Amino acid sequence: MLPTDSETLRIHCVRALQPGPRLIVLGAVHGNETAGTRAIERVLGEIDSGVLRIVRGTVTFIPITNPLAYQNAQRIGERNLNRNLRPNPEPRDNEDRIANVLCPLLAQHDVLLDLHSFHSPGEAFAMLGPSDNTGALEAFAHAQREEALALRLGPRRIVEGWLATYAVGVKERLQRTPPTEHHQLLNTDPSYGVGTTEYMRSQGGYAITLECGQHTDPRAPEVGRQAIHNALAHLGLTEEAPPTARGDIEFLKLSEVVDRLHADDSLSRPWVSYDPVKVGDVIATRADGTQVKAREDGFIVFPNPAAVAGNEWFYFARRSPRVLRA
Repeated sequence: MLPTDSETLRIHCVRALQPGPRLIVLGAVHGNETAGTRAIERVLGEIDSGVLRIVRGTVTFIPITNPLAYQNAQRIGERNLNRNLRPNPEPRDNEDRIANVLCPLLAQHDVLLDLHSFHSPGEAFAMLGPSDNTGALEAFAHAQREEALALRLGPRRIVEGWLATYAVGVKERLQRTPPTEHHQLLNTDPSYGVGTTEYMRSQGGYAITLECGQHTDPRAPEVGRQAIHNALAHLGLTEEAPPTARGDIEFLKLSEVVDRLHADDSLSRPWVSYDPVKVGDVIATRADGTQVKAREDGFIVFPNPAAVAGNEWFYFARRSPRVLRA
């Protein structure tokens, strides 16, 4: 296990003598999500032993992207690093200081693979960015490349719609937040939904968030390790056989984020990510007795029964009509 120092980032870079794409792989952006860290450790061991050779391009690994959060075995150090990510000329907290190192590093690469895990039981999935567009929220020009990578990382489930969904959630949060408190609440910032992958796309690259499984699932590190191998081979950084695109994909689109408003708000049962619901099903009950019901057929995503009041509680997804290109 790698040692940690909350005041430094341990960065491992392997640069081949032959030109090629520049890939960066992150683990432990959230400190209690260690599957990516363990996966990167395994791959670094394979590189050090000669089992895995980087023959083109560059691959950079950051096994522990948030050392303070990792040391404390917590999701955050002082705030969520994967929200409102951007360089800050006047850093105020641990995550601002990390961002000032991480953001320029992301901008130096072409592709990002960010390895995460999640709270509730469930199978691994990849999160994809938007279709090509020139809009103000998340302009993008590499959708086909991103889709092709997502189809080859391993998991059968792919999800889109993060930033657009979160932007709507921010608007709703602003409507119920007194104006005098806006400046104090980071999660009412319109840029709050921008994390590592969104920042990477803003710098001209493309990116995938891979949710490797539940935090404590012993299989999750291997999901991450295989995804790294698949990404390296697909991009041509190694001489391993390029992976084929999965044909049995379940492709979903986030459509709503629901915040917990009070500590006494409660979920109707112990939901698991991607549990299906039918229109009218009761998902949760507010402290005042109001029921939160499904507005359409779909799926529950990222349910967090321990969510802090005022923050995201669960997401809702439906099947995506978008056609993925291999």
